[in-house]
Amino acid sequence: MWSSKLSRRFVLIGAASALTACGFQPVYGPGAASTAILGQIEVDEIKTSDGFHLTRQLENRLGRSSQPQFGLSIALTTEEKGVAVTSDNQTTRIEIFGTATYALRALGSNEVVLTGKANSFTGYSTTGTTVSELASERDARERLMIILADQIATQLLARSGELPQ
Repeated sequence: MWSSKLSRRFVLIGAASALTACGFQPVYGPGAASTAILGQIEVDEIKTSDGFHLTRQLENRLGRSSQPQFGLSIALTTEEKGVAVTSDNQTTRIEIFGTATYALRALGSNEVVLTGKANSFTGYSTTGTTVSELASERDARERLMIILADQIATQLLARSGELPQ
């Protein structure tokens, strides 16, 4: 009779073997392709508070470089829509939809090497005071920028093997 600990070990070993056989490689592992972009990207300035939060999260995820090899341009758009309306036509919930279209370029040649798009949404309630509503909107926008930045970073890391050497 097999013990549950022993059978779990065999399952884990089998899963690890299967992932290795299909070409799986950890993104942050030694010798991973992602090391080509970690700490090597300079994000072009976006002159809005949304852009500030997006850039800050990208730098948290990808690192900040003093001698970047790549530049990242981002076109950022947001749109607010009322999604919950009372019977007397008062909006009680707003959702903010965001889209970030990006282009990663090699700074030496200015050639675009990767492009992509990230989109998501967040929401906030409008049922409180003016101050709480403004704070809720600001928080929702910051959360949206973090989500978009995480999607961009994940896409860049996943596709880092496509970058020219």
